[in-house]
Amino acid sequence: MKRILALAACASFSVVAAEPAWVTTSNQYAMEVLQKIAENSPENGSELGIETYDGKVANLTLAAETQTLNEIRAEVTHLQTAETKQSDPRVKQDLQIMIATLQRQLESAALSEQYELPFFNVAEKVFGGIQVLLDDRNTPKRMQKAVERLNAYVDTKMVAQAKQRTTQALANKQLTTPYYKEVEQAIANTPQFIQGIEQLFTAHKLQGWQPAFAELSKQLNDYQQWLKTTILPVARQSNVLPEILYSNALKNVGVDIAPEELIQRALFEYAEIRDEMQTVATDIAKAKGYKNTDYRFVIRELKKQQVTGDEVLPFFKQRLQDIEKIVREHDIVTLPQRPANIRLASAAESAAVPAAHMNPPRLIGNTGEYGEFVLPMIDPNAGGKRVTDFTSKGFSWTLTVHEARPGHELQFSNMIEQGVSMARAIFAMNSANVEGWALYAEAIMKQYLPKEGQLFSLQARQQRAARAFLDPMLNLGLISPEDAKKVLTDDVVLSDAFAQQEINRYTFQMPGQATSYFYGYMNLRELRVATEIKLRDKFNQKAFHDFILKQGLLPPKLLKQAVETTFIPSVSQ
Repeated sequence: MKRILALAACASFSVVAAEPAWVTTSNQYAMEVLQKIAENSPENGSELGIETYDGKVANLTLAAETQTLNEIRAEVTHLQTAETKQSDPRVKQDLQIMIATLQRQLESAALSEQYELPFFNVAEKVFGGIQVLLDDRNTPKRMQKAVERLNAYVDTKMVAQAKQRTTQALANKQLTTPYYKEVEQAIANTPQFIQGIEQLFTAHKLQGWQPAFAELSKQLNDYQQWLKTTILPVARQSNVLPEILYSNALKNVGVDIAPEELIQRALFEYAEIRDEMQTVATDIAKAKGYKNTDYRFVIRELKKQQVTGDEVLPFFKQRLQDIEKIVREHDIVTLPQRPANIRLASAAESAAVPAAHMNPPRLIGNTGEYGEFVLPMIDPNAGGKRVTDFTSKGFSWTLTVHEARPGHELQFSNMIEQGVSMARAIFAMNSANVEGWALYAEAIMKQYLPKEGQLFSLQARQQRAARAFLDPMLNLGLISPEDAKKVLTDDVVLSDAFAQQEINRYTFQMPGQATSYFYGYMNLRELRVATEIKLRDKFNQKAFHDFILKQGLLPPKLLKQAVETTFIPSVSQ
């Protein structure tokens, strides 16, 4: 769980806003919890900006995990007692958020212990732990800690810990082993991650890292061979998860309806979107003189208009300026005056996250660091092919809206600049409330885009609807990976490489997570319509959107409560 904190590191959560008294009280409780968790999650602490743990590494032993879970149980009891003594409803709500998050973690840990064989992609974990420190947004002091962390990976024998943890559990033949494709990918990507670590240290010109790197490289290469000889032969051949594990995965990303209901809703929406896509594609075909008006043909033709090489960054920066102009002209939401950050991904980053994404800012102790819109140019998991889906000129509109503004970058910037409690920014964070906003941002911008941009915006929404039925169907054994991939390549019109990324995502990288886009968007869209109906001519979309962003990362039910009890009454008066 990416939830950690050190008291000394957190001078202020916000770089701009003054902290209200209730937020200070709430954060004190959050700090106590995060301090406990941080001791066994140092890499995640660094990601949030907790410098105290920058030189430390995770402990993968069963004893360490047991200790952490016992401390979490104690914290749940402590927070429950505190909640009964608090009079401020906002603090009480934050305590309830923290309690629910910790209880969810305990439930997931219990299910994992009962049903899953412990499996670690150590090379990827180490790369991530080093990368978070050798981030150009960090100070030289933080970057230097990467050498200390590298030594810690060797000294604590993390590779040996991972082997021992898995080996101990192999005797239990009832445990679900990892999917063979997950193991194969971990094996194949190990050299990429080792090279990525070396490139990070070389690029930042640090001293004294070479001996530890040489030893760690040897350990990781040995681990790669161990995966081949010991884990791959026992890996499961079927991608299907036990239903109890899949349902739990959905809950962890904020999807609180049954998989069957999710499939039903998504199939209906998929058909509706497909019809709208055909209407827009017909108009584009007529304008361009295409004889074939089928939306699939039109998208494939438009995808041939690629931006490549040195043109990519300038192109996307200009695209963002065009989008920001639209946002301001139509009073859609309040934008910062400063520019957003956009950069290209390294090969190792692309191996870890092969899709375009937003690299979040530190949420603790932030002194002006902001998120980054990161573009992968190749997919190392697809033989080094360039991912043409992300550099299509038509798709660049909705991609920039989603990852930059008014999507993720604006969402996280608002938390930094407006100031929200840690409970609402860290403990409340799940995929449904994060991705739901970004997909909603795509929807509210679509009508202002050129026709080509509208078609790709609809394609992106069709992809999210497809995710919401393909992901559960795959994990419940209702469709094969091959047939699911054909839906994505033939009907959603994704490239082969991107479609395979999606199948990997559903089946072993993040089962359930891909459904959260559709579910979060659905809830936010419903909330807006209900608010419009209640306020009628008093409804103002800019005020509504600014209010939503100021709530931090509240999950759908709590966000609905905030709108109904605070936003609507404030406008109705």
